[in-house]
Amino acid sequence: MAEKREKREYRMEELADQAGITVRTLRFYRERKLIHPPRREGRIAWYDEGHLARLRTISALLERGHTLNGIADLVEALDHGRDVADLLGVDTPTEEEPVHLTPEELAARFEGQVTPENLAAALELGYLGTDGDEIVHISRRLLDVSSTLIQEGIPLAEVLAAGARVREHADALAALFTDLILRHGPEENLRRLRPLARSVVEAELSLALDRRLRKRS
Repeated sequence: MAEKREKREYRMEELADQAGITVRTLRFYRERKLIHPPRREGRIAWYDEGHLARLRTISALLERGHTLNGIADLVEALDHGRDVADLLGVDTPTEEEPVHLTPEELAARFEGQVTPENLAAALELGYLGTDGDEIVHISRRLLDVSSTLIQEGIPLAEVLAAGARVREHADALAALFTDLILRHGPEENLRRLRPLARSVVEAELSLALDRRLRKRS
């Protein structure tokens, strides 16, 4: 059986050195509540790997042009975000694959557009939640599509706004198919016939896009 890795802890000077910052900067971040309070043992403050990860995240975001005020808002949103169970719904089966990301990976995915406003919008939509020190995106497919749209030059704020509108239509379609299936069979049919409902929506969307393209040509 593999031995459990011992949890590493650091004194203030050690943590600052590992994070590549000064002790004065570390104290400033602590006063601004950008990191969690350390564990106290008498007069000694002990910091752990979570503190180090947070400090590296702050440095990465600063390098990408975020302000400390913006980072403070982002940190607060993450600290009060929902965990994975709340995000996905522990009693709700899903075909979507969640993705675990570090804050640095999230910032890299969206090319510096992870602003407090966009983060709040993503949390409101339920796209993002937290799992310990990691961020969780609810769907790999949505994450990949969103990243691609950003790379194509569409601002993240507009992608999120479009996602909110799509959510409204998707909820209406889900209600339509749920009512249709339950009118003609037991509740167990909802999961079994789910792929059929998805195929209808995908086909109709494809046909609608074809019609739009023909009108513009």
